[in-house]
Amino acid sequence: MKVIVVIPAAGLGTRMAAAHGASKSKSKQFFELQGTPILVHTLRKFAQCAPVSEIVVALRKNETAGFQKLIAGAGFKKPIRVVEGGEHRQNSVANALASIHALDDDIVLVHDAVRPFVDQDTILGVIEAVKKYGAAIAGVPAVDTVKQVDRTADGAVVVATVPRERMVLAQTPQGFRFGLLKKAFDEATADGFMGTDEASLIERSGGEVHVVMGSPRNMKITTPADLELAEFFLSQEDRENVSLGG
Repeated sequence: MKVIVVIPAAGLGTRMAAAHGASKSKSKQFFELQGTPILVHTLRKFAQCAPVSEIVVALRKNETAGFQKLIAGAGFKKPIRVVEGGEHRQNSVANALASIHALDDDIVLVHDAVRPFVDQDTILGVIEAVKKYGAAIAGVPAVDTVKQVDRTADGAVVVATVPRERMVLAQTPQGFRFGLLKKAFDEATADGFMGTDEASLIERSGGEVHVVMGSPRNMKITTPADLELAEFFLSQEDRENVSLGG
């Protein structure tokens, strides 16, 4: 059984670029933490995971050559392939799936390029859940009160309070048996359906998606404030590695 990781990394992240005065063509996954692109930090987490056999990164075409030079000098011990990304996340993952040679029972993990603090327990937990159930995501319980609203010309108006105990904030990795995920993608393409994440396509296809406990640290870096917090988390990781002799 193979475990293949797909990293959709074709997004721009214009809010991050604008806030830093960078070119709008610079993707947020190439902003740096301690001198290393966020994407490389993310890739390291999966390259260190023993069950992972291959990593596929979906990038914009004009970023492919520079990225390949970057990983060539990074010393990764797992094969990393690049495919061309699409306009939307779903298109990028579909392109990656089309490039994969896998059996129906093999496992595909899809992970956000800008979640560099995913830990090994979360990755392994999702893999084990996929082995058992066929589809699983990392998630954390909602800690804030969740309100359902209607959008009006004057702003948002609360229409209901959603029971918090039934709410989970989805993270990645999201993991699936290859055959199950490919079927859900094929159905979505045939119907012209665009989902918010891979799990939504499985749900639409009639499959059950199980939740594995994630971590509050497994944050998605999308704003300058997130980048500042990420620098802090990275410094903590460095101290923990030193204390463990890593």
